[in-house]
Amino acid sequence: METLDTLILSRIQFAANISFHILFPTITIALGWVLLFFRLRFAWTGDEKWMASYRFWVKIFALSFAMGVVSGITMSFQFGTNWPGFMETVGNIAGPLLAYEVLTAFFLEAAFVGIMLFGFSRVPGWLHITATALVAFGTTLSTFWIIVLNSWMHTPQGFEMVDGVAHATNWLEIIFNPSMPYRFAHMMLASFLTVGFLVAGVSAFRWLLGDRSREVRSMLKTGVMVGALLIPVQIFMGDLHGLNTKEYQPAKVAAMEGLWETQEGAPLVLFGLPDEEARLNRHAIEVPGLASFILTHDWDGKLTGLNDFVAEDGTPQHPPVAPVFWSFRVMVGTGLAMLALSWAAAFFMWRRRDRHEGRTQGHWLAVEGLPKPLLWALVPMAFSGWVATLAGWYTTEIGRQPWLVQGVMTTDMAVADVPAPMVLGTLLTYLAIYAALLIAYIGVIAYLARKAARGEDGRAIEMDHSGKAHVAAVTPAE
Repeated sequence: METLDTLILSRIQFAANISFHILFPTITIALGWVLLFFRLRFAWTGDEKWMASYRFWVKIFALSFAMGVVSGITMSFQFGTNWPGFMETVGNIAGPLLAYEVLTAFFLEAAFVGIMLFGFSRVPGWLHITATALVAFGTTLSTFWIIVLNSWMHTPQGFEMVDGVAHATNWLEIIFNPSMPYRFAHMMLASFLTVGFLVAGVSAFRWLLGDRSREVRSMLKTGVMVGALLIPVQIFMGDLHGLNTKEYQPAKVAAMEGLWETQEGAPLVLFGLPDEEARLNRHAIEVPGLASFILTHDWDGKLTGLNDFVAEDGTPQHPPVAPVFWSFRVMVGTGLAMLALSWAAAFFMWRRRDRHEGRTQGHWLAVEGLPKPLLWALVPMAFSGWVATLAGWYTTEIGRQPWLVQGVMTTDMAVADVPAPMVLGTLLTYLAIYAALLIAYIGVIAYLARKAARGEDGRAIEMDHSGKAHVAAVTPAE
């Protein structure tokens, strides 16, 4: 019983650590590119609103970057403290991939982040732009290596097992494993959507506080358009990712769909309460044939049910159904809410009511066109990307169970033999610290938004003949 308790607590602890950690890379990955966009716009136009936007969001980037680095270090220690069997079995593959991430991406970010954060008035403009671009590229490269390792754990190839230890036979196959392109694209789009809604939500918050500055208008338009343009792309990529998962991890797809029996023309379960003991969904609301159509593009397509995934002794061998079933629906539901809100905001920003003439006229992204309820809706949606990302990761990682590396090693093969109370103590400590840090992080963003809305850091930016930016004067809000 102690081994079971240790396993469950270790899984919860790792889930808590990675859930907290992933919040911050999800922001920095795309925010680096958004900052590069702001910086290039300032260089091309000389319009100070773009540098004001850059200066505001680079503070949030710095905070997020620091939180991501610290929480990532904590998480990495658990490979040794909680899951020694993982590195003992697949360390010959996981170790080099993690090292590539440090040697390429992290060093690149660390080398240029200082220039990016503090060099805008100290170095020539071209160098500051280059530093911003390299940091943005570094965050993407870091994502690439982490996704490579995670994808390999789901669809492993390019290795052989010798005396119970994995040895690489083809690094290209390891890196470009079957699910990697879909996971990488899905994660990059998730990051851009997270940042798009964060920028839109914080900008809407500043607007509601009375900030009518040109930078807020630009940021709000940028955030809304990033969301409106990319959410359909993410839905399309999610479909491709689902088809890939159906091919390589059909048990996960069956759990996502709450599908117990193998059947043709399988219904899409919109709502239900999965009951693993009874092997059915209670109070199910279904759309006939839609699951088969989505996953096979054929209304009569055949899908394998959970009851067909059994171990040699006849016991079920599939992931826990309820967590995968519900986390998938949270992810999809959040995505649909993003779609509706971003498209509604884009529509109202384009079509606004001319109060003086009493008619509707076309206007390219006029912030004044946004109804106040829509602005209020954007504020809590600032962190909707976090909700969707976490739900997606829970779907992916819980859906791999009981495997830690699909078909190679199960989770219980890797757990450390430590007393359960010790794991519980550290878990509670982690949860308390993470809750405090998360509240502080959101509080700092709200503080920066209020401060900017009051015009306390609204300083005009000018460029000299070398392209170097300088703070010129205080700019009142419009």
